[in-house]
Amino acid sequence: MKLTGKQKRFLRSQAHHLTPIFQVGKGGLNDDMVKQIGEAVEKRELIKVSLLQNTDEEVDDVALALEKALKVNAVQVIGRVIVLFKPSSQEKYQRISTELPRASR
Repeated sequence: MKLTGKQKRFLRSQAHHLTPIFQVGKGGLNDDMVKQIGEAVEKRELIKVSLLQNTDEEVDDVALALEKALKVNAVQVIGRVIVLFKPSSQEKYQRISTELPRASR
């Protein structure tokens, strides 16, 4: 899903008050963590992931890897924090995606 600038701005404003629920540390990004992040994005739609100081991973590389593996959108990368968004496939979890401004054509 390609997001417009207006949609990204809306998602960034929604993510402002969130705290990161995943931290990539010394072990780096592994398959189990990717799976757990995928499950969290499915239920919450919008999450933050932070990279700790002791990780060898680059923030842009982690964002790109998560985008490819989970088909999510990295809405924002600021410092060592990544904001991820993906509309939930289950209607009961679709809270943010229903408020998302429509893309004008």
